[in-house]
Amino acid sequence: VQLQASGGGLVQAGGSLRLSCAASGRPAGSYFMGWFRQAPGKEREFVAYTRWNGYITHYADSVKGRFAIARDNAKKNAVYLQMNSLKPEDTAVYYCAFRSVPGASTMEAEYKYWGQGTLVTVSS
Repeated sequence: VQLQASGGGLVQAGGSLRLSCAASGRPAGSYFMGWFRQAPGKEREFVAYTRWNGYITHYADSVKGRFAIARDNAKKNAVYLQMNSLKPEDTAVYYCAFRSVPGASTMEAEYKYWGQGTLVTVSS
């Protein structure tokens, strides 16, 4: 599976951005796609995941209620991360990742395939 992330950019605090992650191949329904982020000087952290068939989602407490992860029905084999009410502390490089075995996880070590990352900058 190869992943291609897109949609990052510069936005003012309170604004919105939508990231997309396109997967080559055909991930199975029981597998999970996740988003992680890495802020400058910090370790990479979990943001959200969804099961490929979309019936299960989970969010980090820091983004719950502001971000939404779902299948992107406008694109083939893609997942989006809708980010609303953005804060300066959301500034980071965002990575999509695919877990190639069934089961959910918030741990980056359990995701085998990674996209190249897309930069999100939120200005105050």
